[in-house]
Amino acid sequence: MMNRAKRLLVIPLLALSLSGCVYLIVGGVGALGGYIVSPDTVEGLTEADLRQVWDTAVDVISIMGLVDSKNESGGVIQASVNGAKVTVVMTQMSSSSVKLSVKARKHYLPKISLSQDVFVKIMSRVNE
Repeated sequence: MMNRAKRLLVIPLLALSLSGCVYLIVGGVGALGGYIVSPDTVEGLTEADLRQVWDTAVDVISIMGLVDSKNESGGVIQASVNGAKVTVVMTQMSSSSVKLSVKARKHYLPKISLSQDVFVKIMSRVNE
């Protein structure tokens, strides 16, 4: 009986301690495939050319908000969208795949819905 009581206390405490570190893998978003969601970042892979992803990301961010800085050689765009700081990072993973990461924060708090919105808009236009 005592072991069962310990397990009942340990399991919720363990779940609470891990809740901030768990990644959520979301799949089946139409043509986008799957992507990974962390507390403030959405990321996924595309088979598009890095140049195409860069150009599309700059266009989408320019429409949604104000581009603060661009570093094409580093694959980083920083912008302000709806009062939040958005960082878009593109990394060449292999000769045929690019990882796109979108992070959004407003007043140091994560804005995952904005990250997801920017990510989906970029990936939708890349996959057209």
